[in-house]
Amino acid sequence: MEKIRDIMTDEIECCTLLDNIYEVAVKMKELNVGAIPIVDNEKLVGMITDRDIVIRCVAEKHPASSKVEEIMSHEMITISPDSSSREAVQLMAKHQIRRLPVVEGDKLIGIVSLGDFAVRELTDDQAKEALTQISEQNYNGVQH
Repeated sequence: MEKIRDIMTDEIECCTLLDNIYEVAVKMKELNVGAIPIVDNEKLVGMITDRDIVIRCVAEKHPASSKVEEIMSHEMITISPDSSSREAVQLMAKHQIRRLPVVEGDKLIGIVSLGDFAVRELTDDQAKEALTQISEQNYNGVQH
């Protein structure tokens, strides 16, 4: 079974605690991504998704100049690069997430997403299984 280090994306664009929500949104637009990890001296401290910006910022009428700390998810589910792809899929399904930061200690070294599994023939069934479980929960009104 493949290790996460073999399938993760290791070229990650991040923001820091010094950035504001507007800067994160601009970076998302430029990179055409839906999530940006937040780091403090290479240590992963949070994640902001496009959904976080809508729900926690716009819908609650916070200004775009708000600090990332006010909007980001603080409780991070992470995985080690030596974990198996099966472990990653199980974590993603259990916690209803589509992206999983890869860390060594506290240092962010990569990210693995459902899309990474979908393009790999060996784990295609795992990706389908996780997506099915995540989608079923989301359609039943459970937020992630």
